[in-house]
Amino acid sequence: MTELKKGKQMKHILQQIVEDNREGKGTGIYSCCSANYYVLRAVMARAIKHNTPLLIEATANQVDQFGGYTGMTPDQFFVWVRELAEEMGLPEELLILGGDHLGPLTFADKPESEAMTLASELVYAYAKAGFTKIHLDTSMRVADDDTNSRLSDEVIARRGAMLCKKAEEGYAERKKSEPNAIAPVYIIGSEVPIPGGEQEETSSITPTRPEDLEHTYRTFEAAFEKEGLADAFERVIGVVVQPGVEFGSETVFVYDRENAKAITAAARNYPHIVLEGHSTDYQPREALKRMVEDGVGILKVGPALTFANREGLYALENVEKELIARGVDMEPSEFRAVLDREMLASDGYWKKYYPGSDEEQAYQRAFSLSDRSRYYMSVPAVVQAAEKLLKNLAGVSIPYPVLSQYLPLQATRVRDGVIKPDPESILLDHIGDMIDDYLYATAVIE
Repeated sequence: MTELKKGKQMKHILQQIVEDNREGKGTGIYSCCSANYYVLRAVMARAIKHNTPLLIEATANQVDQFGGYTGMTPDQFFVWVRELAEEMGLPEELLILGGDHLGPLTFADKPESEAMTLASELVYAYAKAGFTKIHLDTSMRVADDDTNSRLSDEVIARRGAMLCKKAEEGYAERKKSEPNAIAPVYIIGSEVPIPGGEQEETSSITPTRPEDLEHTYRTFEAAFEKEGLADAFERVIGVVVQPGVEFGSETVFVYDRENAKAITAAARNYPHIVLEGHSTDYQPREALKRMVEDGVGILKVGPALTFANREGLYALENVEKELIARGVDMEPSEFRAVLDREMLASDGYWKKYYPGSDEEQAYQRAFSLSDRSRYYMSVPAVVQAAEKLLKNLAGVSIPYPVLSQYLPLQATRVRDGVIKPDPESILLDHIGDMIDDYLYATAVIE
Protein backbone atom coordinates (compact mmCIF):
# COMPACT_ATOMS: atom_id res chain seq x y z
CA MET A 1 0.00 0.00 0.00
CA THR A 2 1.27 3.46 -0.88
CA GLU A 3 0.77 4.96 2.53
CA LEU A 4 2.51 6.08 5.69
CA LYS A 5 1.21 6.25 9.24
CA LYS A 6 0.06 9.57 10.61
CA GLY A 7 -1.03 9.08 14.17
CA LYS A 8 -3.93 6.63 14.00
CA GLN A 9 -4.74 7.55 10.43
CA MET A 10 -2.98 6.50 7.27
CA LYS A 11 -1.23 9.17 5.27
CA HIS A 12 -0.74 8.88 1.54
CA ILE A 13 2.91 8.81 0.52
CA LEU A 14 2.25 11.83 -1.73
CA GLN A 15 1.25 13.82 1.35
CA GLN A 16 4.68 13.09 2.81
CA ILE A 17 6.36 14.16 -0.42
CA VAL A 18 4.38 17.42 -0.33
CA GLU A 19 5.42 18.04 3.27
CA ASP A 20 9.08 17.42 2.43
CA ASN A 21 8.91 19.81 -0.50
CA ARG A 22 7.27 22.48 1.61
CA GLU A 23 10.02 22.09 4.21
CA GLY A 24 12.53 23.10 1.54
CA LYS A 25 14.14 19.70 1.03
CA GLY A 26 14.13 20.12 -2.74
CA THR A 27 12.30 16.85 -3.24
CA GLY A 28 9.27 16.02 -5.33
CA ILE A 29 7.93 13.37 -7.66
CA TYR A 30 7.37 13.03 -11.37
CA SER A 31 4.21 11.56 -12.83
CA CYS A 32 4.40 9.18 -15.79
CA CYS A 33 1.28 9.98 -17.83
CA SER A 34 1.47 7.10 -20.26
CA ALA A 35 -0.11 3.73 -20.95
CA ASN A 36 2.66 2.63 -23.33
CA TYR A 37 3.98 -0.85 -22.55
CA TYR A 38 7.66 -0.06 -23.07
CA VAL A 39 7.44 3.28 -21.26
CA LEU A 40 5.85 1.62 -18.24
CA ARG A 41 8.54 -1.05 -18.19
CA ALA A 42 11.19 1.66 -18.42
CA VAL A 43 9.82 3.75 -15.54
CA MET A 44 9.42 0.62 -13.42
CA ALA A 45 13.00 -0.43 -14.14
CA ARG A 46 14.28 2.97 -13.01
CA ALA A 47 12.11 2.89 -9.86
CA ILE A 48 13.46 -0.55 -8.98
CA LYS A 49 17.05 0.55 -9.62
CA HIS A 50 16.74 3.54 -7.28
CA ASN A 51 14.15 2.11 -4.85
CA THR A 52 11.93 5.15 -5.26
CA PRO A 53 8.14 5.66 -5.39
CA LEU A 54 6.66 5.58 -8.88
CA LEU A 55 3.57 7.55 -9.85
CA ILE A 56 1.76 6.39 -12.98
CA GLU A 57 -1.34 8.24 -14.16
CA ALA A 58 -3.85 7.20 -16.79
CA THR A 59 -5.53 10.06 -18.62
CA ALA A 60 -9.26 10.32 -19.25
CA ASN A 61 -8.83 9.65 -22.97
CA GLN A 62 -6.55 6.65 -22.43
CA VAL A 63 -8.71 4.84 -19.90
CA ASP A 64 -12.40 5.37 -19.16
CA GLN A 65 -15.56 3.43 -18.37
CA PHE A 66 -15.90 2.63 -22.09
CA GLY A 67 -12.29 1.58 -22.58
CA GLY A 68 -10.67 4.78 -23.90
CA TYR A 69 -8.16 4.52 -26.73
CA THR A 70 -6.25 1.78 -24.89
CA GLY A 71 -9.36 -0.39 -24.73
CA MET A 72 -9.05 -0.63 -20.94
CA THR A 73 -11.46 0.39 -18.20
CA PRO A 74 -10.04 1.73 -14.91
CA ASP A 75 -10.37 -1.73 -13.31
CA GLN A 76 -8.54 -3.37 -16.21
CA PHE A 77 -5.76 -0.78 -16.34
CA PHE A 78 -5.25 -1.00 -12.57
CA VAL A 79 -4.88 -4.79 -12.71
CA TRP A 80 -2.66 -4.67 -15.82
CA VAL A 81 -0.21 -2.19 -14.30
CA ARG A 82 -0.11 -4.03 -10.98
CA GLU A 83 0.61 -7.30 -12.80
CA LEU A 84 3.31 -5.64 -14.89
CA ALA A 85 4.89 -4.24 -11.72
CA GLU A 86 4.86 -7.67 -10.10
CA GLU A 87 6.45 -9.18 -13.21
CA MET A 88 9.15 -6.50 -13.18
CA GLY A 89 9.78 -6.93 -9.45
CA LEU A 90 8.59 -3.46 -8.36
CA PRO A 91 7.44 -3.61 -4.73
CA GLU A 92 3.72 -2.88 -4.38
CA GLU A 93 4.36 -0.18 -1.77
CA LEU A 94 6.35 1.88 -4.30
CA LEU A 95 3.58 2.00 -6.93
CA ILE A 96 1.06 4.84 -6.94
CA LEU A 97 -1.72 4.91 -9.54
CA GLY A 98 -3.57 8.08 -10.45
CA GLY A 99 -6.10 9.48 -12.86
CA ASP A 100 -5.21 12.55 -14.94
CA HIS A 101 -7.66 15.12 -16.35
CA LEU A 102 -10.63 13.27 -14.88
CA GLY A 103 -13.76 15.18 -15.79
CA PRO A 104 -15.79 15.99 -18.88
CA LEU A 105 -12.72 16.19 -21.16
CA THR A 106 -13.91 13.52 -23.58
CA PHE A 107 -17.60 14.34 -23.08
CA ALA A 108 -17.33 18.09 -23.70
CA ASP A 109 -19.50 17.92 -26.81
CA LYS A 110 -22.49 17.13 -24.59
CA PRO A 111 -24.59 19.48 -22.39
CA GLU A 112 -23.63 19.82 -18.73
CA SER A 113 -26.16 17.37 -17.32
CA GLU A 114 -25.06 14.57 -19.64
CA ALA A 115 -21.35 15.44 -19.62
CA MET A 116 -21.18 15.60 -15.82
CA THR A 117 -23.12 12.36 -15.42
CA LEU A 118 -20.58 10.59 -17.62
CA ALA A 119 -17.68 12.35 -15.87
CA SER A 120 -19.09 11.30 -12.48
CA GLU A 121 -19.22 7.67 -13.63
CA LEU A 122 -15.62 8.00 -14.80
CA VAL A 123 -14.28 9.38 -11.51
CA TYR A 124 -16.26 6.86 -9.48
CA ALA A 125 -14.80 4.01 -11.54
CA TYR A 126 -11.23 5.24 -11.00
CA ALA A 127 -11.64 5.59 -7.22
CA LYS A 128 -13.44 2.27 -6.87
CA ALA A 129 -10.70 0.53 -8.87
CA GLY A 130 -8.05 1.75 -6.42
CA PHE A 131 -6.51 4.84 -8.04
CA THR A 132 -5.45 7.09 -5.16
CA LYS A 133 -4.34 10.31 -6.87
CA ILE A 134 -7.22 12.01 -8.62
CA HIS A 135 -6.80 15.10 -10.79
CA LEU A 136 -10.23 16.73 -10.91
CA ASP A 137 -10.27 18.63 -14.20
CA THR A 138 -13.43 20.56 -14.99
CA SER A 139 -11.65 23.45 -16.69
CA MET A 140 -13.11 22.80 -20.16
CA ARG A 141 -16.39 24.12 -21.54
CA VAL A 142 -19.21 21.70 -22.28
CA ALA A 143 -21.78 22.04 -25.05
CA ASP A 144 -24.16 24.45 -23.29
CA ASP A 145 -21.49 26.76 -21.84
CA ASP A 146 -21.15 30.27 -23.25
CA THR A 147 -18.35 30.17 -25.82
CA ASN A 148 -17.87 33.94 -25.63
CA SER A 149 -16.78 34.12 -22.01
CA ARG A 150 -14.21 32.43 -19.79
CA LEU A 151 -15.54 29.56 -17.72
CA SER A 152 -15.74 30.97 -14.19
CA ASP A 153 -13.89 29.52 -11.21
CA GLU A 154 -17.27 29.09 -9.52
CA VAL A 155 -18.55 26.80 -12.28
CA ILE A 156 -15.26 24.90 -12.45
CA ALA A 157 -15.19 24.43 -8.67
CA ARG A 158 -18.86 23.44 -8.45
CA ARG A 159 -18.33 20.74 -11.05
CA GLY A 160 -15.08 19.69 -9.40
CA ALA A 161 -16.82 19.24 -6.06
CA MET A 162 -19.51 17.13 -7.75
CA LEU A 163 -16.82 14.84 -9.09
CA CYS A 164 -14.98 14.68 -5.78
CA LYS A 165 -18.17 13.51 -4.12
CA LYS A 166 -18.40 10.64 -6.62
CA ALA A 167 -14.74 9.79 -6.06
CA GLU A 168 -15.36 9.60 -2.32
CA GLU A 169 -18.29 7.28 -3.00
CA GLY A 170 -16.07 5.10 -5.16
CA TYR A 171 -13.45 4.99 -2.42
CA ALA A 172 -16.11 4.03 0.15
CA GLU A 173 -17.21 1.19 -2.10
CA ARG A 174 -13.63 -0.05 -2.44
CA LYS A 175 -13.21 -0.07 1.34
CA LYS A 176 -15.96 -2.68 1.57
CA SER A 177 -13.65 -5.21 -0.07
CA GLU A 178 -10.36 -3.65 1.07
CA PRO A 179 -10.83 -2.21 4.57
CA ASN A 180 -7.25 -0.87 4.62
CA ALA A 181 -7.62 1.01 1.33
CA ILE A 182 -5.92 4.40 1.51
CA ALA A 183 -8.08 7.51 0.94
CA PRO A 184 -7.46 9.30 -2.36
CA VAL A 185 -5.65 12.61 -2.58
CA TYR A 186 -6.77 15.30 -5.00
CA ILE A 187 -5.40 17.82 -7.45
CA ILE A 188 -7.52 20.85 -8.32
CA GLY A 189 -7.12 23.86 -10.58
CA SER A 190 -8.80 25.98 -13.21
CA GLU A 191 -5.78 26.96 -15.30
CA VAL A 192 -5.01 23.56 -16.75
CA PRO A 193 -2.73 23.30 -19.81
CA ILE A 194 -4.03 21.35 -22.80
CA PRO A 195 -3.22 17.62 -22.44
CA GLY A 196 -0.37 16.67 -24.76
CA GLY A 197 0.98 20.17 -25.39
CA GLU A 198 -0.16 23.20 -27.34
CA GLN A 199 -2.07 22.58 -30.57
CA GLU A 200 -0.69 25.77 -32.12
CA GLU A 201 2.74 27.34 -31.94
CA THR A 202 2.84 30.44 -29.75
CA SER A 203 5.49 33.02 -28.91
CA SER A 204 5.17 33.14 -25.12
CA ILE A 205 3.63 31.46 -22.08
CA THR A 206 2.31 33.61 -19.24
CA PRO A 207 2.51 32.16 -15.72
CA THR A 208 -0.60 32.04 -13.54
CA ARG A 209 -1.15 35.20 -11.48
CA PRO A 210 -1.05 34.91 -7.66
CA GLU A 211 -4.53 36.39 -7.33
CA ASP A 212 -5.88 33.70 -9.67
CA LEU A 213 -4.32 30.98 -7.55
CA GLU A 214 -5.89 32.50 -4.43
CA HIS A 215 -9.33 32.75 -6.03
CA THR A 216 -9.15 29.21 -7.40
CA TYR A 217 -8.11 27.74 -4.05
CA ARG A 218 -10.77 29.59 -2.03
CA THR A 219 -13.51 28.88 -4.58
CA PHE A 220 -12.77 25.16 -4.54
CA GLU A 221 -12.61 25.22 -0.74
CA ALA A 222 -16.08 26.78 -0.56
CA ALA A 223 -17.51 24.40 -3.16
CA PHE A 224 -16.15 21.35 -1.31
CA GLU A 225 -17.56 22.59 2.01
CA LYS A 226 -20.95 23.15 0.39
CA GLU A 227 -20.97 19.51 -0.71
CA GLY A 228 -19.93 18.31 2.76
CA LEU A 229 -16.42 17.49 1.58
CA ALA A 230 -14.31 19.35 4.14
CA ASP A 231 -12.42 16.14 4.97
CA ALA A 232 -11.71 15.51 1.29
CA PHE A 233 -10.45 19.07 0.88
CA GLU A 234 -7.82 18.36 3.53
CA ARG A 235 -6.54 15.75 1.07
CA VAL A 236 -6.07 18.28 -1.72
CA ILE A 237 -2.29 18.14 -2.18
CA GLY A 238 -1.79 20.23 -5.29
CA VAL A 239 -3.11 22.93 -7.59
CA VAL A 240 -2.47 22.93 -11.32
CA VAL A 241 -1.04 26.25 -12.46
CA GLN A 242 0.91 27.47 -15.46
CA PRO A 243 4.49 28.14 -14.30
CA GLY A 244 5.51 29.25 -17.79
CA VAL A 245 6.44 25.89 -19.35
CA GLU A 246 4.97 24.39 -22.47
CA PHE A 247 5.90 22.69 -25.70
CA GLY A 248 4.55 22.73 -29.22
CA SER A 249 5.31 20.62 -32.23
CA GLU A 250 8.88 21.92 -32.52
CA THR A 251 9.17 24.43 -29.67
CA VAL A 252 9.97 24.11 -25.96
CA PHE A 253 9.35 26.97 -23.53
CA VAL A 254 11.96 26.53 -20.83
CA TYR A 255 11.18 27.33 -17.20
CA ASP A 256 12.31 30.79 -16.16
CA ARG A 257 12.59 31.07 -12.39
CA GLU A 258 12.50 34.87 -12.47
CA ASN A 259 9.43 34.90 -14.69
CA ALA A 260 7.62 32.45 -12.39
CA LYS A 261 8.68 33.90 -9.04
CA ALA A 262 5.36 35.66 -8.35
CA ILE A 263 3.30 32.47 -8.59
CA THR A 264 5.87 30.23 -6.88
CA ALA A 265 6.23 32.71 -4.01
CA ALA A 266 2.45 32.95 -3.66
CA ALA A 267 2.16 29.17 -3.43
CA ARG A 268 4.16 29.27 -0.19
CA ASN A 269 1.06 30.71 1.45
CA TYR A 270 -0.57 27.28 1.23
CA PRO A 271 1.53 24.97 3.44
CA HIS A 272 -0.27 21.73 2.62
CA ILE A 273 -0.09 21.87 -1.17
CA VAL A 274 2.45 22.02 -3.95
CA LEU A 275 2.03 23.27 -7.47
CA GLU A 276 1.50 20.61 -10.10
CA GLY A 277 3.29 21.35 -13.36
CA HIS A 278 1.80 19.97 -16.55
CA SER A 279 3.54 19.83 -19.94
CA THR A 280 7.00 19.69 -18.37
CA ASP A 281 8.12 17.45 -21.25
CA TYR A 282 11.48 18.25 -22.88
CA GLN A 283 12.57 20.68 -20.16
CA PRO A 284 16.32 20.71 -19.39
CA ARG A 285 17.08 18.80 -16.21
CA GLU A 286 18.35 21.92 -14.43
CA ALA A 287 15.11 23.73 -15.28
CA LEU A 288 13.13 20.80 -13.87
CA LYS A 289 15.22 20.89 -10.71
CA ARG A 290 14.59 24.60 -10.28
CA MET A 291 10.85 23.99 -10.67
CA VAL A 292 10.87 21.43 -7.84
CA GLU A 293 12.97 23.71 -5.63
CA ASP A 294 10.47 26.51 -6.29
CA GLY A 295 7.51 24.42 -5.15
CA VAL A 296 6.36 22.75 -8.37
CA GLY A 297 6.53 19.46 -6.50
CA ILE A 298 4.73 17.27 -9.04
CA LEU A 299 6.09 17.18 -12.59
CA LYS A 300 3.77 15.67 -15.19
CA VAL A 301 5.39 14.08 -18.26
CA GLY A 302 3.92 11.96 -21.02
CA PRO A 303 4.67 12.74 -24.68
CA ALA A 304 8.41 13.09 -23.99
CA LEU A 305 8.48 9.50 -22.76
CA THR A 306 6.58 8.10 -25.72
CA PHE A 307 8.73 10.30 -28.00
CA ALA A 308 11.80 8.59 -26.53
CA ASN A 309 10.17 5.21 -27.11
CA ARG A 310 9.44 6.01 -30.76
CA GLU A 311 12.91 7.51 -31.16
CA GLY A 312 14.48 4.35 -29.78
CA LEU A 313 12.43 2.10 -32.06
CA TYR A 314 13.38 4.21 -35.10
CA ALA A 315 17.04 3.90 -34.10
CA LEU A 316 16.81 0.15 -33.65
CA GLU A 317 15.14 -0.15 -37.05
CA ASN A 318 18.13 1.66 -38.55
CA VAL A 319 20.36 -0.92 -36.88
CA GLU A 320 18.15 -3.64 -38.37
CA LYS A 321 18.53 -2.11 -41.84
CA GLU A 322 22.32 -1.99 -41.49
CA LEU A 323 22.43 -5.66 -40.53
CA ILE A 324 20.20 -6.68 -43.42
CA ALA A 325 22.44 -4.67 -45.77
CA ARG A 326 25.40 -6.70 -44.46
CA GLY A 327 23.63 -9.92 -45.37
CA VAL A 328 22.10 -10.92 -42.05
CA ASP A 329 19.10 -13.13 -42.85
CA MET A 330 16.00 -11.49 -41.38
CA GLU A 331 12.72 -10.19 -42.73
CA PRO A 332 12.55 -6.41 -42.15
CA SER A 333 10.07 -5.24 -39.54
CA GLU A 334 9.25 -2.02 -41.44
CA PHE A 335 8.21 -0.53 -38.11
CA ARG A 336 8.28 3.11 -39.20
CA ALA A 337 6.36 2.41 -42.41
CA VAL A 338 3.74 0.37 -40.56
CA LEU A 339 3.27 3.10 -37.94
CA ASP A 340 2.82 5.78 -40.58
CA ARG A 341 0.45 3.61 -42.57
CA GLU A 342 -1.78 3.13 -39.52
CA MET A 343 -1.71 6.86 -38.77
CA LEU A 344 -2.80 7.62 -42.32
CA ALA A 345 -5.53 4.99 -42.19
CA SER A 346 -7.09 6.58 -39.10
CA ASP A 347 -6.19 10.27 -38.80
CA GLY A 348 -8.49 11.31 -35.96
CA TYR A 349 -5.70 11.56 -33.38
CA TRP A 350 -3.30 13.72 -35.40
CA LYS A 351 -4.96 15.50 -38.34
CA LYS A 352 -6.07 18.67 -36.54
CA TYR A 353 -2.73 18.90 -34.70
CA TYR A 354 -0.54 18.74 -37.80
CA PRO A 355 -1.51 21.38 -40.38
CA GLY A 356 0.29 22.02 -43.67
CA SER A 357 1.10 20.16 -46.84
CA ASP A 358 1.28 16.38 -47.15
CA GLU A 359 5.06 16.60 -46.79
CA GLU A 360 4.84 18.77 -43.68
CA GLN A 361 2.29 16.44 -42.12
CA ALA A 362 4.47 13.42 -42.85
CA TYR A 363 7.35 15.15 -41.07
CA GLN A 364 5.18 15.93 -38.03
CA ARG A 365 3.84 12.39 -37.85
CA ALA A 366 7.42 11.18 -37.62
CA PHE A 367 9.08 13.82 -35.46
CA SER A 368 6.62 16.18 -33.71
CA LEU A 369 7.29 16.79 -30.02
CA SER A 370 3.57 16.41 -29.39
CA ASP A 371 4.07 12.79 -30.49
CA ARG A 372 0.58 11.99 -31.70
CA SER A 373 2.01 8.64 -32.80
CA ARG A 374 1.59 7.52 -29.19
CA TYR A 375 -2.10 6.94 -29.89
CA TYR A 376 -1.20 4.28 -32.44
CA MET A 377 1.36 2.25 -30.49
CA SER A 378 -1.33 -0.15 -29.26
CA VAL A 379 -2.75 -0.78 -32.77
CA PRO A 380 -2.18 -4.50 -33.43
CA ALA A 381 -0.19 -3.98 -36.64
CA VAL A 382 2.14 -1.51 -34.90
CA VAL A 383 2.54 -3.78 -31.87
CA GLN A 384 3.42 -6.67 -34.17
CA ALA A 385 5.96 -4.58 -36.10
CA ALA A 386 7.68 -3.45 -32.88
CA GLU A 387 7.77 -7.00 -31.55
CA LYS A 388 9.18 -8.26 -34.86
CA LEU A 389 11.90 -5.61 -34.76
CA LEU A 390 12.95 -6.55 -31.24
CA LYS A 391 12.78 -10.26 -32.05
CA ASN A 392 14.95 -9.77 -35.14
CA LEU A 393 17.64 -7.98 -33.15
CA ALA A 394 17.42 -10.37 -30.22
CA GLY A 395 18.60 -13.14 -32.49
CA VAL A 396 21.85 -11.47 -33.54
CA SER A 397 24.91 -9.86 -32.03
CA ILE A 398 24.71 -6.14 -32.75
CA PRO A 399 28.15 -4.79 -33.72
CA TYR A 400 29.30 -2.04 -31.35
CA PRO A 401 30.04 0.54 -34.10
CA VAL A 402 26.59 0.06 -35.65
CA LEU A 403 24.80 0.46 -32.32
CA SER A 404 27.03 3.43 -31.49
CA GLN A 405 26.01 5.14 -34.73
CA TYR A 406 22.34 5.24 -33.73
CA LEU A 407 22.28 4.85 -29.93
CA PRO A 408 25.74 5.92 -28.73
CA LEU A 409 24.95 6.13 -25.01
CA GLN A 410 23.44 2.66 -24.99
CA ALA A 411 26.35 1.29 -27.06
CA THR A 412 28.79 2.50 -24.42
CA ARG A 413 26.74 0.94 -21.62
CA VAL A 414 26.49 -2.37 -23.48
CA ARG A 415 30.25 -2.32 -24.07
CA ASP A 416 30.91 -1.63 -20.40
CA GLY A 417 28.44 -4.26 -19.17
CA VAL A 418 26.11 -1.70 -17.59
CA ILE A 419 23.09 -2.91 -19.57
CA LYS A 420 22.37 -6.17 -21.35
CA PRO A 421 23.01 -6.34 -25.11
CA ASP A 422 19.42 -7.37 -25.93
CA PRO A 423 17.27 -4.86 -27.88
CA GLU A 424 14.54 -4.45 -25.26
CA SER A 425 17.08 -3.57 -22.56
CA ILE A 426 18.63 -1.08 -24.99
CA LEU A 427 15.22 0.47 -25.74
CA LEU A 428 14.22 0.72 -22.08
CA ASP A 429 17.56 2.29 -21.21
CA HIS A 430 17.11 4.89 -23.96
CA ILE A 431 13.72 5.84 -22.50
CA GLY A 432 15.41 5.80 -19.10
CA ASP A 433 17.71 8.64 -20.14
CA MET A 434 14.63 10.88 -20.29
CA ILE A 435 13.41 9.54 -16.95
CA ASP A 436 16.76 10.32 -15.32
CA ASP A 437 16.20 14.04 -15.87
CA TYR A 438 13.12 13.79 -13.64
CA LEU A 439 14.85 11.63 -11.04
CA TYR A 440 17.61 14.25 -10.89
CA ALA A 441 15.06 17.06 -10.58
CA THR A 442 13.23 15.34 -7.73
CA ALA A 443 16.45 14.60 -5.81
CA VAL A 444 16.41 10.85 -6.35
CA ILE A 445 19.76 10.81 -8.18
CA GLU A 446 22.63 13.27 -8.37
